[in-house]
Amino acid sequence: MSKIRILCLHGYHGSANILRQQMNPLSESVRSIVEFTVVDAPTIASGDFGWWHGTFPSSNGQFRNWELTRSWTNDLFRNQGPFDGVFGFSQGAALTGLLTGLRASDEKVSDETPIAFDFAIMVGGFLSAEPEHQKLYAATDRYRIPSIHVIGTSDYVVPSTESRELAARFEAPEIIEHPGGHVIPALPVVQEKVTAFVTDMADRATAATRSRSV
Repeated sequence: MSKIRILCLHGYHGSANILRQQMNPLSESVRSIVEFTVVDAPTIASGDFGWWHGTFPSSNGQFRNWELTRSWTNDLFRNQGPFDGVFGFSQGAALTGLLTGLRASDEKVSDETPIAFDFAIMVGGFLSAEPEHQKLYAATDRYRIPSIHVIGTSDYVVPSTESRELAARFEAPEIIEHPGGHVIPALPVVQEKVTAFVTDMADRATAATRSRSV
């Protein structure tokens, strides 16, 4: 079985190195079937942080660095892809939701839908309230992909209601609740469910590859 590739997006004030450490409990059990590509936000190289800046959850039209992130992500998919799925934590999970709205549901990329992937995993995510992003969420066909949403019932950074609103944009979201806060949990029950989900995605990718080769 060939490994599937998952793009991993860190949270606000995070980094690729921090996310690797945070993900260890979830990623360890699937390393044999997954290649994780963990990246820094494009602003970090200049001493900045985050995928964008604004007042949570909305900056009333002042989403600084969003256009930079969007262009950089498009280039990443073009130059380092393809990716089978996207994983995001916190602001990275919010970005995962936005990238889903930019994906080509038929895998035929275009200026409007410049990226393609098959599933999404979000931990502590939230919706953007930016007016320009609402058209992405309105493209419901792009959200018809398997998705998993890990939500902490004691999360006071991103309340669980915010994460559920993001999950509701997807056609058949799988929600995993845990009693912790704004973390990537190291609980066996969460690990087992995420492992089962990722294994299923790997099996699907293998079956699709075999069907194309027949």
